[in-house]
Amino acid sequence: MKRTVAITGAVAAAFTLAACGGGGDNGGGNGEPAGPPQAGGTLRYGLSVAPTCSDPAQSSTNQTIYVTRQIVDSLVDQDPETGQLKPWLADTWTVSPDAKSFTFHLKDGITFSDGTPLTADSVRKNLDSIVALGGAKAPLGASYLAGYAGSTVLDPHTVRVDFSGPNAQFLQATSTPQLGIQSDATVAKSADERCLGTNIGSGPFTYAEWKQNASATLVKRSGYSWGSAVFASQGEANLDKIVFTVVPESGVRTGSLSSGQLDAISDALPQDIPQIESGGGRVQFTANPGVPFGLQVNVTRGPLRDPAVRAALVPAINRKELVDTVLGPQFKVATSVLASKTPGYTDLSSRVTYDPDAAKKLLDQAGWVPGPDGIRVKDGQRLSASVIFAPVFAGNQAILELTQQQLKAVGFDLRLEPLSVAESNVRQNNKDFDFDYYNSTRADGDILRTTFAVNQRNLNARGGPAEPLDTLLSQQLAATDPAARAKIIGEAQTAVLDQGLWIPTIELSQAIGVGKNVGGVKFEASARLQFHDTWLKR
Repeated sequence: MKRTVAITGAVAAAFTLAACGGGGDNGGGNGEPAGPPQAGGTLRYGLSVAPTCSDPAQSSTNQTIYVTRQIVDSLVDQDPETGQLKPWLADTWTVSPDAKSFTFHLKDGITFSDGTPLTADSVRKNLDSIVALGGAKAPLGASYLAGYAGSTVLDPHTVRVDFSGPNAQFLQATSTPQLGIQSDATVAKSADERCLGTNIGSGPFTYAEWKQNASATLVKRSGYSWGSAVFASQGEANLDKIVFTVVPESGVRTGSLSSGQLDAISDALPQDIPQIESGGGRVQFTANPGVPFGLQVNVTRGPLRDPAVRAALVPAINRKELVDTVLGPQFKVATSVLASKTPGYTDLSSRVTYDPDAAKKLLDQAGWVPGPDGIRVKDGQRLSASVIFAPVFAGNQAILELTQQQLKAVGFDLRLEPLSVAESNVRQNNKDFDFDYYNSTRADGDILRTTFAVNQRNLNARGGPAEPLDTLLSQQLAATDPAARAKIIGEAQTAVLDQGLWIPTIELSQAIGVGKNVGGVKFEASARLQFHDTWLKR
């Protein structure tokens, strides 16, 4: 059966975006320069964190994806307003009734930037290469391809992708940059070689320069004519060039935007908005779908092995105070294990609520009693654990410092361990942590499987046979009816919360500072930037 729209009905409603703050949610409208888009010019963009790798398949942080997304196209695209899947490299596709086989029919005439044709065999080689990279190098892409049985080239423009079991999430996964299609020459390289800025895609921009941990320069792809149906046009990008530089300090980024040294910046904080708007600029917000920021618990470590401790942490955190004190009204408190914009989201706010007395009672009943310094003890063990986190979002340190104070009030000692992105990745892969604080973005509820299933990342370090949670996470892959799948995903959210595997805090919003002469800055369904439609008024 042909599936050009994979998410419909009640599930699609989760994608309705509400504009907030200083700018329209997805570009267009408030504060944009007047007149039709103009061609030409160089966009100077300030990243808050250095991109980690030039390979879209190995990209995981938002700042990295802002760069890598521009050089690759995907088989399909996802409309950020409706959640519907739209043509991109593939103009049509079919899905088998058992959701085990996906057949894509590619558009004619698509080429990579080195001039070689994009064919069905290119798709096969890309998917094979991501499986070969594996979860250590390409954790997101590899998780989307779990159960991959191989791809069959039916003709030069038709490829069938097969899985050993049902995989209803795969169609949406093909819209992600991690499964973006690169040239045969690129995917033949080693994982490390693919991070050096020589990647060749079919996207609207190409790499002109890559300086690790410093900058990246992209130039417009001449002759590009196969853009996504979500784009304003399918032709060439408006901009001639994009120069990404790394500016870690928020105040410096804001000052550079206000003075005209930069045209757009990442992670504009609430206190930056007046300065940006006073210079004629604006801040564009959009909420991230996926798993909100929270504490992922290693259930094999110290006091966190006690289910009562994990249960007590949920009511011990005052999420509204986190938002009001650190972030501002453009952000939301987390009310479930999925962010509210995610298909299949279930509102568990009645359970994710601040009640320190309930937290203390749970700990009292479990035998954790206050010690001399107020930190609880049991059998000579302090109620203490550390949390690792990376600076992927400017507010993380402040949020965790306030969380630390809140948990101390109920007798829990939270120690903070800030790490670089690279250090954090190593610790995650080795499951060497008590808590891991992060978020994960994807516009599909299957992100619960890739985050929590025993046979996926399983950063909770759960062992033994699969539990009812894992059964639910497998069942949603076989549910081709959106409503049925959403129901299963809702049950999975409750199961994750019941087991204390994730302690939600806040929902991430992307906040992009945009100069007064910049138009068409747009977010994808996954809340990452797409610069094809961006233009400069000159």
